[in-house]
Formats: sequence, C-alpha cells, structure tokens
Amino acid sequence: MGLLDAINVSASGLTAQRTRINVISGNLANVSTTRTPEGGPYKRKDVVFEARPEGAAFGQVLQDQVNKVSVSEITEDKTPPRMQYDPAHPDANADGYVAMPNINLVEEMVNLLAATRSYEANVTAMNSAKDMAMRALDIGK
Repeated sequence: MGLLDAINVSASGLTAQRTRINVISGNLANVSTTRTPEGGPYKRKDVVFEARPEGAAFGQVLQDQVNKVSVSEITEDKTPPRMQYDPAHPDANADGYVAMPNINLVEEMVNLLAATRSYEANVTAMNSAKDMAMRALDIGK
C-alpha cells in the first residue's frame, strides 16, 4: 500500500461519512414531519456502504488489495410509522391518532456521534500519511 493509496482510502471515508452525516441530519430535521409530498409521514433514511477496490489493474488487485469505501445506496426504513394520540392535530385519523415518522432521536444521535468520530479518524489517518510523506522528503535533505 502506497502513500497515495492511504490518502485515497481516507478521502473516500471522508466522503462516505459526510453523506452519512447529511442523511442523519435530514432524519433529525424531519422528526415531526407528518405530511410529505409522497403522502404520509417522513420515512427514516439510512446509508449503505460498500467496499470497492482501489487498484485499477487486475494484477494489483490480486497482490495487495486496498479497498475504498463508497455509498452504494440510501434506503428508506420500512418500519411502520409511530402512532401518537393527538386528536387536535390536522393529520389525525378518525380515532385521533397521528402517524409520526419512525425516527428514534437517541438512535439518530448515537449514529451521528459515530459518523462524526469516523470522520475525525479519517482526517487523522490522512494527516498521518501527509506527515510521513513530509518526513520522507526531509530525509532527502
């Protein structure tokens, strides 16, 4: 694994975690959205990651495989909406229940914290690779 491979892998991790943070932020912003253009309450979204080989050449992939992370898709959670009793709400059904988004605030905050820590770890790894390159250049002086 070369120096540029390490930087490329960290950069792919930064991009993937930024997407995850944006999706989680959207979930948190829509925690009370009961009406969407598609109809019904907002549906929680989640990011699916996949590993992709860094090396383009076939022989390079066989020798020392380095994987980058990428977002393969953003999925909607299939769990049913949370029913909350609020007969005064404009979206309440005949029994007085409102279909609320299937978002758990605690779970989303934990996911946000994990994504933030992962983003920071990728920044640290990238800075370490950059520092190693600078030290290697200093040896040649």
